[in-house]
Amino acid sequence: MATIALTKDNFEQVVTGNDTVIVDFWAPWCGPCRSFAPVFEATSEKHGGVVFAKVNTEEEPELAGHFEIRSIPTLMVFREKVILFQQAGALPGQALEQVLAQAKSLDMAKVHAEIAAQNAAEEKAPGAATGS
Repeated sequence: MATIALTKDNFEQVVTGNDTVIVDFWAPWCGPCRSFAPVFEATSEKHGGVVFAKVNTEEEPELAGHFEIRSIPTLMVFREKVILFQQAGALPGQALEQVLAQAKSLDMAKVHAEIAAQNAAEEKAPGAATGS
């Protein structure tokens, strides 16, 4: 599968409409981004059920700002709308394959349950602090 361009207009639709989305935040002037691009593209060709997307930080500063991207390239992996991985730096192909394998192997029911429990605890925390 070829990579797709993510913009502020299609980001939510792509992330919510697909099980696994791997995002590469990059810029045209970035040397490491240019060297990582063929690795990202080659990996995308091996995984038809995964969406590989790129965010040009020069053209999409709002998206880069929203995710607090401070250096590029930055790789982000979403699965079932949850960010599972975020790391700056160009990964070698084998490392990218390992990240993808780990994301696919996660028990997402457990991940969602942990997130729900954490959210519930955060909602109770203010009341607990006041003694109510």
